[in-house]
Amino acid sequence: MKKFKITPAEGLAALSKQEKPFVELFQHGTMQLEYYKPEKIDLQQPHSRDEIYVVISGIGIFYCGGERKPFKAGDFLFVPAKVEHRFEDFSDDFATWVIFYGPEGGEEK
Repeated sequence: MKKFKITPAEGLAALSKQEKPFVELFQHGTMQLEYYKPEKIDLQQPHSRDEIYVVISGIGIFYCGGERKPFKAGDFLFVPAKVEHRFEDFSDDFATWVIFYGPEGGEEK
């Protein structure tokens, strides 16, 4: 049976073993879970699949498709495939779950 619970502490521990700002922790079907903690600047580019962020800790501004909105721990953020997005002006403790899912190009509405 696959692991069915992953904690933020486990994500941070896995991340600390590499140099990238993200680490894949789980995959099932088309769903992929990552722990993401950028340092100072979020350099990510648009992704080929739909994604969900669930903010673990921190605050900041989320830019998505031309709009900026404040975010805080516990917030859910959705980004359709291929849409420009990034975290801006985030606190040093910022970390988030990233959940990719569905087909390349995103799901139909």
